[in-house]
Amino acid sequence: MRSEKVDFVQFNYSLVSRHAEKRLLDAAADLGVATLINRPFGEGRLFSKVNGKPLPPWAAGLMITSWSEYFLKYIISHPAVNCVIPATANPAHAADNVKAATGKLPDAAERKKMAEYIDLL
Repeated sequence: MRSEKVDFVQFNYSLVSRHAEKRLLDAAADLGVATLINRPFGEGRLFSKVNGKPLPPWAAGLMITSWSEYFLKYIISHPAVNCVIPATANPAHAADNVKAATGKLPDAAERKKMAEYIDLL
């Protein structure tokens, strides 16, 4: 991004793959480069991690009603994220994913709490 002028970059970023938070997201924001995020569910690892587990009670305050919303709200609330690509061929999953773009987005403290909760599972 520093050596070539690009309009956007695409990379993976999820609650189980947060390496982009170390430098990539900040660098893109500093350079005015848009970000497209793929693999927001960690190639399914996140759903395996939470299988059979209820959402934390405080998720309701963020208008989160499903794990999909939880995972996506974490990503889209990052100030440097422009677009998330949660691939699915299932219309019900697509409808659930869209709900993540509605309601309150987590702030920095809430994002930290969300990540810590997943780390403990």
